[in-house]
Amino acid sequence: MREPEERDEHRFDPEIDAAKALLNRMRKLAEERGDRRVDAARMEKVRKRQAARRGFMDKGGSPEPGAIRDPRAIGEVVARLSKARGWNTQVAVGSVLGRWNEMVGEDIAAHCKPESFEDTVVIVRCDSTSWATQLRLLSHQLLKKFDAELGPGIVTVIRVLGPNAPSWRHGMRSVAGRGPRDTYG
Repeated sequence: MREPEERDEHRFDPEIDAAKALLNRMRKLAEERGDRRVDAARMEKVRKRQAARRGFMDKGGSPEPGAIRDPRAIGEVVARLSKARGWNTQVAVGSVLGRWNEMVGEDIAAHCKPESFEDTVVIVRCDSTSWATQLRLLSHQLLKKFDAELGPGIVTVIRVLGPNAPSWRHGMRSVAGRGPRDTYG
């Protein structure tokens, strides 16, 4: 009679065998589908790190279940996006050209218009030589203002051009000399 008891001690519980068999079968099916086995503790660390990056952490450092971030101003969101994507310089270029009237003042903007912005150089066309001279004298102050509003190094040079005058040199028989000067503004 002793023999059956010994056999019973070494046998496993049938419920545990069924659970293990089901688990092994499910693992095998997952492997056949191409699913990988994931360590739960490692995935929890990854989830916490991603939540912290997105701003779901509370002050204690652990994510609150169902936490919702506070709304942010659209300017802050766009600034973070442009910084993350490396668009700061392009956005600053658009700011100089788009907000020219606001940045230099209405008086200057009425007579001087930005033509282009390349490699930290703003090219400005004035409607008369007197305004071109005036803008050249004010360029140092404008550069300081651009640095304060856009950030340092965005605009380093303001190149001022005079008015577009028609060319009087046409044909083979043009007269040599200085020509008609700035009489257009």
